Amino acid sequence: MTNPPGATRSPRPFGRTLCAMVTPFSGGGALDLDGARRLAAHLVAEGCDGLVLNGTTGESPTTTDEEKAELIAAVREAVGAGVPLVAGVGTADTLHTVELALAAEKAGADGLLVVSPYYSRPPQDALEAHFLEVAEASGLPVMLYDIPGRTGTRIEPETLVRLAAHPRIVAVKDCSYDFLGIQKVLARTDLAYYAGCDEHVLALYAVGAAGCVSTVANVVPAGIAAILDAFDAGDTARATELQLRATPLIEAVMAAGLPGTVTAKALLAGIGLPAGPVRAPLRPAGREAADGLRAVYEEFVAC
Repeated sequence: MTNPPGATRSPRPFGRTLCAMVTPFSGGGALDLDGARRLAAHLVAEGCDGLVLNGTTGESPTTTDEEKAELIAAVREAVGAGVPLVAGVGTADTLHTVELALAAEKAGADGLLVVSPYYSRPPQDALEAHFLEVAEASGLPVMLYDIPGRTGTRIEPETLVRLAAHPRIVAVKDCSYDFLGIQKVLARTDLAYYAGCDEHVLALYAVGAAGCVSTVANVVPAGIAAILDAFDAGDTARATELQLRATPLIEAVMAAGLPGTVTAKALLAGIGLPAGPVRAPLRPAGREAADGLRAVYEEFVAC
C-alpha cells in the first residue's frame, strides 16, 4: 500500500472538515447526552462532515468507558448514518485500547483514533506492535494520532510507512510539527493526513492532506470549512486570506496558555451552545480569559 512520489491526493476516509468535539457536561458534571446531540447536529449543519468523539478535546482521560460508548451512540442518533464518527480509543495500555476499540465499534463508530501510548514512551518497534494489535482487534479503519508533545513519543516517518501496509490503518491526525516528515510519508504511502493543529489546516491541505481535525471548529465550524472550500475552488488567495483571518482566534483558543478544551467550552457557553464545565484536573477559564476569548471571537465573526 504505497504510492510513488507525486501520487494524487489521498482519499478522505472520514470526511474533510472534522471537529474534535468537546463532551458536554451538565452543571453538576454528569454527561449531557442531550447537549451532545444538539452540539453535534449544529456542527454538522454548519459545515463539519465528520466528528471526532472521545479525544483529548472531548476530555477522554476523565470520562468512563461507559460514558464514551453512550456518547458515541447518542451522537450517532443525532447525526444519522451519513456522518463519519471517529472514536478516540487510545490509552497508555494496549489491552484497554483494544477494549475501547471493540466498544466503540459496537456503539456505532465508523473509525478509531489511536494515539501513541503516553508517558511510557515505547520504542518504535513496540509502538508499531501496539498499533497493529489495535488495528487487528476490530473491523474499523484506524486514524493514528501523532502528537509527541503530549505523548512523549513520535511516530517516526519510517514507522508510519510500515504501518500503512495494514489495510485498516488508513489515516493520520498530525500534530508533529514536522512538515518534512509529513511530506515523506505522503509521498510514499496512501495514508490520509488530517491536520490536527488549526494553524496548519491550509498548509497541510496544500501539500496533499485529506482535511483537518479541528478544535476551533467547535466554535466556528463554517469558518474552518470555508478555508478548505476556497482551496478546493482553486482560489488559493482567498484560502490564504481566510486562514490568516482565523489566526487570532486560533491563537486565543489553542495557544494562549489554556487547554483547547477549556477555551472551546468557555466560548461555546458564551454563545449559547452546549458545553458545561470541564472535569478536574482541568479548571474553567476565568472571567478575564473568557472575556478575552469572546472579544476575539466577536471580531472574527464580524469580518
